[in-house]
Formats: sequence, C-alpha cells, structure tokens
Amino acid sequence: MTLYEILKNAHSGWRYIVIILLFVAVVTALKGWLGAKNYTEGNRKLNVFTLISAHIQLLFGIALYFLSPLTKGPMSEAMYRYWKVEHISMMVLAIILITVGNAQSKKIVDESGKHRAIGIYFGIALILIVAAIFMMANSDPSKTWFGMS
Repeated sequence: MTLYEILKNAHSGWRYIVIILLFVAVVTALKGWLGAKNYTEGNRKLNVFTLISAHIQLLFGIALYFLSPLTKGPMSEAMYRYWKVEHISMMVLAIILITVGNAQSKKIVDESGKHRAIGIYFGIALILIVAAIFMMANSDPSKTWFGMS
C-alpha cells in the first residue's frame, strides 16, 4: 500500500467522524439556543472534538492534495477542477467557519449566545460540506453521493 492510498483511506474514513460530530454539535447547539438550555462542559468538549476532528481531516486533505493524481489534470475538465480548486476551497472555508465559531463561543458570556454562535457557524460549515458532497457526485462520475467508488 502506498502513502497515497493510506492517506486516501484515512481521509475517506475520517470524514464520517467529522460529519457525525458536526451534525451532533449543530443539533445540540440549536436545541440549546432555541430551548434556552445551559451551555455545559459537555457542549464545550463536543465543540472542541468537532474542531479537532475537522483540523485532522484538513491535514489529511492537504497531504492528499499534493499526492493525488486528481489535482494534476486540466482545469477545463469538471472532475479535475473540482478536486483541484472547488473541493479544497469549500472544505477550508468550512473549517475556518468551525474554527471561528468555536472561538466566538468562547468570547460570549451569555449561554444562549454560545449555543447560537456554534449553531450558526457550525451549521453553515455543515451546509458547505454537504454542498461539496453533491458537487463531487456531479463532477466525478466515479463517485456516488457519499463519495464511495
């Protein structure tokens, strides 16, 4: 097994951890915000684990970006353009939103405001990630909706 294959499998499997944690964090934050619930240590840990998992995924992705043959093709073809520009741009933006949302929640004193910050920033990041999955399925004929070959 080559380094590329190892990283590709790690990146492919780790995405489920990121998506599950992000979804749970968004749902928890929305319930906390709309239900005026306390912001607990468990909420903080969930948000930090989500942040860490997204950053680990980014590291896998950056390494893959330089090793993948999918980033070496012509920009005129949708599949290569997606992997070379669109995928990394959307994912980096999603991770920036997760990072900013977590940082904002730390600065806010009001518990409802903490939930609101996480719900909005993490929610937009989740929407971006789901949109990127749809774009991938449309751009790369070898991929299905959840990116499985």
